[in-house]
Amino acid sequence: MTDTTSRALALLNLLQTHRHWSGAELARRLEVTERTVRRDVDRLRELGYRVESAPGSAGGYRLEAGSAVPPLLLTDDEAVAMAIGLRVAATQQLVGGAEVTLTALAKLEQVLPSALRRRVNALAGAVQPARIGDGPAVSPVVLGELALAARDSERVRLRYTDGQGAQSVRRVEPHVLSPAGRKWYLLCWDVEREDWRTFRVDRIEDVEHTRVLFARRDITDEEVAERILIATSWSPQKIEADVVMELPLEQMEEHFGVWAQGAMAEDDRRTRWPLGGGDWREALYGMLYIPPGVDYVTDFPEPERSELRESLVRVQRALDADPPAPRHPASSADS
Repeated sequence: MTDTTSRALALLNLLQTHRHWSGAELARRLEVTERTVRRDVDRLRELGYRVESAPGSAGGYRLEAGSAVPPLLLTDDEAVAMAIGLRVAATQQLVGGAEVTLTALAKLEQVLPSALRRRVNALAGAVQPARIGDGPAVSPVVLGELALAARDSERVRLRYTDGQGAQSVRRVEPHVLSPAGRKWYLLCWDVEREDWRTFRVDRIEDVEHTRVLFARRDITDEEVAERILIATSWSPQKIEADVVMELPLEQMEEHFGVWAQGAMAEDDRRTRWPLGGGDWREALYGMLYIPPGVDYVTDFPEPERSELRESLVRVQRALDADPPAPRHPASSADS
């Protein structure tokens, strides 16, 4: 393999790993001049890759879908079959394979021409694989577009329907796609609200690319996992209740951090905080995090309210009683 061929393949790899590159950055990565980059781009175009270029300080190069599948050593039928397989795999939330599946899907769909995209969409809609559990159906088209946007740090517009059926259009900066609890979630920065938001992907109806790039914000893996966990807890729960605590909203948010999501000021000294769970034990777990010394009331529903009260009475009785005799040390015969 010649140096020219190796360099062209290295350029192609860079173009496939990010949506937009400046000529200067490509030259720096490849350790060549910008003039050499332009010649290598022309070679890729001759091979069938559609590389768009834009002049000026904000210009650069990006790999676009062409009129035919570029020479990936795949036939049209093979490319369609691979795209459908990746979409099905992504929506099935394969254990340990979500990230790899989405990146592979993003790379392939980026170069599929429109005619093959239509075939993929039509065939994928006819494929009804057995679902894992009872999770809601996720559009593989939406999932693929979000994967592209997250990979390329591209701002998008979403048409979203919340749990109450209200529709809205949101401008967001996608950071992470994650499966959790048989659902897919998108963690993104909401441009209008200037804060992190987590959306269920099955409630996203449309993704519009803006071609506006954004600088990724710092967020740790721990913060991502915590925000996704909070989003799963906001799904409809068997037990749902409000707690009104004797604590101003600002102090409550400082104490609870991201778990203060949904809290609102009742007045200048009290905060209303929604909580829930699969049963009264899970809801009680949330109430136990209210700071010591802070009084609160709750509209915990019946019959779970009575079950909780009965359990707490027994706990109080156990704490008031004399402790049991110390455990006898194990004998040699027991060891």
